[in-house]
Amino acid sequence: MERLGTGIGWRPEIADTVERMPGIDWVEVVAENVCPGHLPDALLRLRERGLTVVPHGVSLGLGGADRPDPARLSALAERAEALGSPLVTEHIAFVRAGGPLTASPRLEAGHLLPVPRTRDALDVLCENVRIAQDALPVPLAVENVAALISWPGEEMTEGQFLYELADRTGVRLLIDVANLHTNHVNRGEDPAKALAELPLEAIAYVHVAGGFERDGVWHDSHAHPVPRPVLAVLTDLAARVSPPGVLLERDENFPEPAELERELAEIRAALEEGRRARAAIPGASGASTVTARATARDSADSASEPADPTHHDSAPEPARQRLALAQAALLSALVAGTPVPEGFDRVRLGVQARALAGKRADVVAKVAPELPVILGAAYRPAFLAYAQRHPMTGGYRRDALDFAEQLLLAGRPQEARARRQLREWWLERSGSAPRPRSRMARARRVLLRR
Repeated sequence: MERLGTGIGWRPEIADTVERMPGIDWVEVVAENVCPGHLPDALLRLRERGLTVVPHGVSLGLGGADRPDPARLSALAERAEALGSPLVTEHIAFVRAGGPLTASPRLEAGHLLPVPRTRDALDVLCENVRIAQDALPVPLAVENVAALISWPGEEMTEGQFLYELADRTGVRLLIDVANLHTNHVNRGEDPAKALAELPLEAIAYVHVAGGFERDGVWHDSHAHPVPRPVLAVLTDLAARVSPPGVLLERDENFPEPAELERELAEIRAALEEGRRARAAIPGASGASTVTARATARDSADSASEPADPTHHDSAPEPARQRLALAQAALLSALVAGTPVPEGFDRVRLGVQARALAGKRADVVAKVAPELPVILGAAYRPAFLAYAQRHPMTGGYRRDALDFAEQLLLAGRPQEARARRQLREWWLERSGSAPRPRSRMARARRVLLRR
């Protein structure tokens, strides 16, 4: 794996800052936020300067029960080629559930949800990863995710699960140390144990990000400074292996350039502290890797039945269906108010459900900024009330249109000028992704008469 160095997540809001920032070796872009034929000029200038750009996908859902969508894979491949990237990255997560495998409506989470660490989920994930690897023009690395909730009946630790995944598929790992800290607070998992079980030689690069704790729950916000405990996990990782690259993620609440540079300096200092610790113990990195491989292999084998001879070829369809039913039940409880599946913490699921609704409101406000302007202070409470009754079944732009349509059908907002503005906004945009003809025509007739 080539050395990447120190990087930062490229976002349009800080494009100028990143372009002027010293000591940046590479950047990462959210794959779904760039168009191969219309790359931002600031990003092209970074490429011209020789900086590596890595596309980071968020919507593939490799941990879902369905096989990866060929169109999404093709789009990710196009971005890798357009950016001249040495690899692409995605997440070990599911982002949608339901559909043909469950004979239920397909629901979108709008968020990266954790997969259960079970043999069924691992078999499905391995096959999905291999499908993605075959479709992509460059190597794939997958990221561990942060979780507010824990699946009941898990059969492996995070380290064992990641080891098995890398061992069976050859996929590289994007290790997010902030997510390891999140799972320490929320799930009681020891980051050091996870690091000890990882195949360190499989690490492609490392994410570092900030968050905050509220009522005993850690929220991986990407909108706050990197805290000391996360830097401590980074130091621990660097004491075991020299990661090819480390990247600072920041998605919201962007600080002044000096603050970003200070955070990068702290990241470099944490890496140096780990490097010194590693150098003080001759052979420690190699020994750690061998020990981790043996420990993860032995522990994972002891937690499962002997593997079927065809185990590594494909995931059995019954495993996909069992996973599909479990994920659909969980996602439905989170976004549609159905009963909490057995074994889950009801309080924690409530926290996750509120977080998902809040994120929907925030993202819709970004993709359709006119809505908060038209509705003013009523936007957020109105959207949260809508979200309780209407799970997301498409993307965020579809969600914005559906929200506006529901308001208008209910005769809202009450103020005539705002209602007229909302109707004009909806009519202007609703033709871009029409619904089934009968429903769209009916909605149009109703709204045009108002």
